[in-house]
Amino acid sequence: MDMAIIGLGRMGMNMGTRLVQDGHRIVAWNRTKSKLDEAEELGMEPAYTFEELIGKLSSPRAVWVMVPAGQPTDDMLEKAAALMSPGDVLIDGGNSNYHDTQRRSETYTAKGLHYMDAGTSGGIWGLKIGYCLMVGGPVEGFKIIEPLIASLAPPRGYLHAGPAGAGHFVKMVHNGIEYGLMQAYAEGFEIMKCSKDYDLDLAAIAGLWNQGSVVRSWLLELAELALQEDGDLSGLQGYVEDSGEGRWTVQAAIDEDVPAPIITLSLQMRFRSRQSDPFQSKMLAALRKQFGGHAVKTAPSPQLGDTRLEDHAAPGTQLRPSVAGQEKPIHGDAETTTDKAAKD
Repeated sequence: MDMAIIGLGRMGMNMGTRLVQDGHRIVAWNRTKSKLDEAEELGMEPAYTFEELIGKLSSPRAVWVMVPAGQPTDDMLEKAAALMSPGDVLIDGGNSNYHDTQRRSETYTAKGLHYMDAGTSGGIWGLKIGYCLMVGGPVEGFKIIEPLIASLAPPRGYLHAGPAGAGHFVKMVHNGIEYGLMQAYAEGFEIMKCSKDYDLDLAAIAGLWNQGSVVRSWLLELAELALQEDGDLSGLQGYVEDSGEGRWTVQAAIDEDVPAPIITLSLQMRFRSRQSDPFQSKMLAALRKQFGGHAVKTAPSPQLGDTRLEDHAAPGTQLRPSVAGQEKPIHGDAETTTDKAAKD
C-alpha cells in the first residue's frame, strides 16, 4: 500500500523503515534534505515539496503526520489537507492532545477527509519489535489504513479505540500510567541502593524480577540494560523532563472527578527533579527556624564557598504579648498551650 509520511524524526524514520520492510511503498517529506537522503537509503522515496509528496500517491491517499504536538502538527496537517481529495485519509500519529484532535476532526471531516488519530507507543524499539497503536476516527478510514497499521504493530498490537480523539485519549492515559510505573521503579531501586545493610547488584535484581515476578515488565528490562551500562547511573543527572501527556492525564482526572494520586505525584516529582535548592524548601527551613528555633543549613558563603549548620535557638527571638498578656516567643504560636518541645 502507498503512504506518505511527514516528519522523519526517530519515530517517523523507523516507522517508514518498518513499513518498507513489510512491502509498502512509502513517500517521505522532511524539512532537512539529509533526513530525506537517509530515508532514500532505507528504501523510501523522497519528496521535496508537498505537491510532489501528495502527487506520488494513488487514491485513496494516506498521509501520516509524525511531528511534535501543537502548532507544528496543525501546520503540517493544513498543508497536506489542502492538496488532498474527499475520501483520502489524514493521520496524526504524534502525541496530540485529544481535545485538539476532536477540533481537527471537525475541520477535516467537513472537507470530506477521513481524519484519524493514532496514539503510537514503542519508542526507538518499535522498528524491531513493532508499535502499539491506539487508533481513533471513523471506521471507514480505519479500514483503509488497517494494512499499514497491521504492518507497524506486533501481533495483537493495535486497536480501533473509537471515534475522533479516542486513540490520543487512550495514549494519553497510557503515558500517565507510564509516569507512575517509572516513579515506582525509581523509588524502589533507590531504597535498595541506599541500604546500609546490603551492597546489592541492582542490575542483577532487575533481571531477576523479570523472571516470573509480579512486577516484571518491559520497563524493568530497560532498567536492567541501563544498570548494566552504568551501575550507579553516575553518568546521568537526575533531571527528568515531561512531554505533556502526564499533565493532560492529571487534568483529565480532575475534569472527570477521578482521584489519581500516583500519576499526579509522579508528575510533581519530575518538576522537583528540575529544581536546585527550590524556594519552597527554603521556606520550610525558615518556618521551622522561626517557630521552633530549629537548626538550619545556611547558604554557601561567597567568601568561604561552604555551608554551615547553624543552631538558631530561643535566645534573641523576638517577643510579643500572648493572648493572656504574657510575653511569649513568636515561634510559640506553632506550639499548643502545653508548650510542647519543638517537634517538626
